[in-house]
Amino acid sequence: MNTVKTGMLLAALMALFGVVGYMLGGATGMMIALGLGLATNLYAYWNSDRLALAAHHAIEVDERSAPDLVHMVGDLARNANLPMPRVYIIENPQPNAFATGRNPENSAVAATTGLLNMLTPGEVAGVMAHELAHIKNRDTLIMTVSATVAGAIATLAQFGFLFGGRGNDRPNPIVMIATALIAPLAAMIIQMAISRSREYDADKMGAEICGQPLSLASALAKIAGGVAHVPNMDAERHPATAPLFIINPLSGQGMDNLFSTHPATENRIAALSALAQEMGATTRATPQPGFVAQSSSSPWGQPPRRGPWG
Repeated sequence: MNTVKTGMLLAALMALFGVVGYMLGGATGMMIALGLGLATNLYAYWNSDRLALAAHHAIEVDERSAPDLVHMVGDLARNANLPMPRVYIIENPQPNAFATGRNPENSAVAATTGLLNMLTPGEVAGVMAHELAHIKNRDTLIMTVSATVAGAIATLAQFGFLFGGRGNDRPNPIVMIATALIAPLAAMIIQMAISRSREYDADKMGAEICGQPLSLASALAKIAGGVAHVPNMDAERHPATAPLFIINPLSGQGMDNLFSTHPATENRIAALSALAQEMGATTRATPQPGFVAQSSSSPWGQPPRRGPWG
């Protein structure tokens, strides 16, 4: 059902691409827009991981530079029956993480230094398991492609508004204004629907992979508190990558509505707590979301460049 839903949402994005093209340039504009949409999808398919990692200056690590993290991801990947993904670290004080790649064989997981400094090993394992769940469900490709197409629709609408036809060939200005305003909004709604529906599934599967739903719930609470206090400037410059992160890295978010890239953290924690009861988990109570300062006594080591990752 999730695959069918995702296919329908991506088809809606492509259809919206065509509608915007038609409103701006008639039948010819629609064909050009659909061609551009197809090219955008193909480019995103082959380059989604490279684009996302480069946008956040991620550095690949291995068993020598980050033994604890790489071994942990390897163990979790075996639990999930997945090939070993590439592992990256992002030098960023905001606690967060994401996964990317067009398929499990070409996948990567990335964690910020803020996350590694703030969370316990069990909580980090929960986060990495969540990201591996996205890889297993092939969410990384879906969310990256949808983000790329949605961004392209917004660009197309703005371009058409500024550089539409001339004279009698110029579209109705009211139609152009409506296209420039409504098309990006509609694309964003479709993109957010894809992202939000996937987070609950990844939370559930991630909890099953690591075996500790409450560790993931605790991690979500700490990350949400950290995100609220620590800005991520790379994410602000590349907002289309926001749906990839485990918690929305952008400022000004926090409501569980149609326009947020992720469900409310409180709702995700509640779902994980219910799952923990079903699984009979016996770990400490999940804290409420709040800011947790980084500590040099973290089991992951000292601040960036002095921890187990080098």
